[in-house]
Amino acid sequence: MPLLRTKTFWRSLFATSLAMLALSGQAESYRWDSLAIGGGGYVAALVTSKTERGLIYARTDVGGAYRWEAAKRRWVSLMDGVSEADVGWLSVDALALDPQHGDVLYLLAGVPYFSEGRTVVMRSTDRGATFSRITDVSHLLRANGNGMGRGNGERLQVDPGDSKVLYLGSRANGLFKSTDAGVSFSRVEALPVTTTPNETGLSFVLIDPTSVARGVAQRLFVGVSRFGSVGPNLYRSDDAGATFQPVPGAPSGHMPQRAALAADGQLYITFGNGAGPHGDWKQLTPPEPQTSGQVWKYDVASGRWTNVTPGGLDKPFSGVSVDPGNPKRVVVSTINTWMPQGGRNGGDRFFLTTDGGGHWTDVVARGFAMDTRGVSWVAGYAIHWAGAIEFDTADPRAVWVTSGNGVFRTDDIDATPATWRFMVDGLEETVPNVAISVPGGPLLSAIADFDGFRHHRLDAYAPIHEPRIGSTTGLAVAGSRTAVVVRVGEKKMYRSTDTGRTWVEVAGMQGSSGTVALSADGVSLLHSFRAGDGRPTTVRSADFSQAQPTWVPVRGLEGAAVRPVGDPVNPARFYVYDAGTVRVSTDGGASFVATARLPAGGSPLVRVAPGREGDVWVPLKDGGLARSTDAGRSFKTLAAIDRCGAVGFGKAMAGASYPTVFIWGAPKGEPLGVYRSTDAGATWLRINDDAHQFGGPGNGQFVTGDMNVEGVVYMSTVGRGIVYGVPADGPDARSPP
Repeated sequence: MPLLRTKTFWRSLFATSLAMLALSGQAESYRWDSLAIGGGGYVAALVTSKTERGLIYARTDVGGAYRWEAAKRRWVSLMDGVSEADVGWLSVDALALDPQHGDVLYLLAGVPYFSEGRTVVMRSTDRGATFSRITDVSHLLRANGNGMGRGNGERLQVDPGDSKVLYLGSRANGLFKSTDAGVSFSRVEALPVTTTPNETGLSFVLIDPTSVARGVAQRLFVGVSRFGSVGPNLYRSDDAGATFQPVPGAPSGHMPQRAALAADGQLYITFGNGAGPHGDWKQLTPPEPQTSGQVWKYDVASGRWTNVTPGGLDKPFSGVSVDPGNPKRVVVSTINTWMPQGGRNGGDRFFLTTDGGGHWTDVVARGFAMDTRGVSWVAGYAIHWAGAIEFDTADPRAVWVTSGNGVFRTDDIDATPATWRFMVDGLEETVPNVAISVPGGPLLSAIADFDGFRHHRLDAYAPIHEPRIGSTTGLAVAGSRTAVVVRVGEKKMYRSTDTGRTWVEVAGMQGSSGTVALSADGVSLLHSFRAGDGRPTTVRSADFSQAQPTWVPVRGLEGAAVRPVGDPVNPARFYVYDAGTVRVSTDGGASFVATARLPAGGSPLVRVAPGREGDVWVPLKDGGLARSTDAGRSFKTLAAIDRCGAVGFGKAMAGASYPTVFIWGAPKGEPLGVYRSTDAGATWLRINDDAHQFGGPGNGQFVTGDMNVEGVVYMSTVGRGIVYGVPADGPDARSPP
């Protein structure tokens, strides 16, 4: 099934009936978008079009691919139609454009730990608005869009002489070729390389467009991610891949990262002592710390090599781009280099030459300024893991660079200082852990890596939680005293009594990270985490607002990996689902006892209906959805629901007596998606569509409604941030203050 065009926030998806039909698979018209956070993840590469000035694409390691809309100055996500079963495709390992047909785009996608490691080549003829063909190549090769060397590239290329010919460099199975526009691939046996010690394989494939003869390009270069002591790391073919030879004199002390061919026949290659973007964690022999490198120039005609490393700098390099209008004007970037960057945290350096590498200007050392463009969290960070750097083909004074936290662009790389703007509008790549809509208040979020935020508008960047923790794993709001909030992350825990405006550290924290739960009155706090020996642990404090709070192990949860939740009305009650057993506390979380049995394999994220005592819902995944109205003593499974991965609640719709229930799941006979019930689960209406699946909410993550705006729903993703849906005929994108 093709992936459909992603719409902007303000555009209706399509017209549907608004009739509330029981178990209807027909979607109500909703607007879908990502909550404005701004970047947040590693953009592995940028690829510029050779057919249209200013057309540029980005690929990410966990958030799919994007196209830059220059007129709107915004990125458009191309893969929001990816299903939960295919969520691994959001890790894009390579991206290729057809040099002859500007609307044709190819993606190589897959990751080992999702979707059974399935790897696909996706083809679009409308710039990624739809993908008309998806070829499963898992039987030939496996991609790893979130693996080492993901910033290398590009591994996938379209022949400039024949659009039906593609070359694909794999990580473990060598080089492949297609002669039917990606319908099928066969191994190019002439290249004597399969895998490499770091399992990165071929780092790039580059085709010389000036070598087209007899309908196809004759000259190809293939980079190999290994040291020369292991084997040749650069190969050349001059007969369209019929034969390959190691390039004589190629630098052997480092591994090739990226390459760019200038119009004057000079091939610029960046090198590092690892696959990147960081040092290898496997302790390979020889080691690959990605701490040093070089830049070399290779004359294609004569075979002469010249070391053009900027200033003799012994740092790893990755990004390289040649000005399309001036072959001697080249820009390169370091990678994994933590050097001073404008007084901020250490980051990478960018170098510009106008004489083919004879002399370089350190653009950062000359003068650096960052324009965060309203994104609060990035102010404390630098541009790092700069795997790709590219001239803007619409204006070569402008340069783009990727980073571990997004994409930056300077309008004038010759300026002093050069101002680097955080260009991430529409590009959302965070991994959310929690979102809670506070009745009469903001939406609070907790985000892996970047703390979380206090949102008042869905379409505007929000202030980050301060003081910062870093990766925030848990957040809870007291059910009846909603001003009390607690958040937790690595080695830190903070408490707020003003709905997250200000925070005070909770002293004496036991363990690290994990999740938190609050009693309805905000007096009792439960913290669930893994101890140093890996054993699941839950502790309780009833005086966590004091300077020296007391922490006591919770009885009845020893060794249980659970996520407690407090009853929203009765402060004495807490609930957990423990691998099929429901356990309940009636003493403020001090102890738990088993009260009911449910099928095993469900989500640990139990939900309680807001404002109702003892109304507990448990998503059982393939076991469906269970509900208790007697505080967890007994449960009934909803007959209408076949599958439920997550459940949550929002403000009751006009005329409804029960909060709106949202699920990621499937009523009987209906497709998996986001469904809404306004009658406590008696009937369900699908509110997303196949164009807006976002890979699902991830394992054990959330779907939840807005408690202030009818019909608004939020869902976690594995790398597209927090997505939200708003009824097409409903309110605007505001959440009330």
